[in-house]
Amino acid sequence: QVQLVESGGGLVQAGGSLRLSCAASGRTFNNYAMAWFRQAPGKEREFVAFITRSGSSTNYADSVKGRFTISRDNAKNTVYLQMNSLKPEDTAVYYCAARSGTYWGTQYDYDYWGQGTQVTVSS
Repeated sequence: QVQLVESGGGLVQAGGSLRLSCAASGRTFNNYAMAWFRQAPGKEREFVAFITRSGSSTNYADSVKGRFTISRDNAKNTVYLQMNSLKPEDTAVYYCAARSGTYWGTQYDYDYWGQGTQVTVSS
């Protein structure tokens, strides 16, 4: 069982940066692969970034490659999303999610979800 709590969202101008954090409960955090998803008003939830259990491999949506970086600190039971060069189209609620599987999959493959944190990028 894992409980996830996101933080770090807010309002930022285009070109700025934010770092999101997702803190997980329990002592089995390193047994789960982690991902970030986002959902803008009126749009489907979309994949953003994925990281393996050890942090040795990552995967990103094409729309954020080169701008966003996912990382994890298993000693702190925390996963991060560093967002640079933010664009207005990045505006969304961002969710972290956990799964026991090996691959990134889709949103339907994830077992645990955080409550979400709002990111708003102004022009």
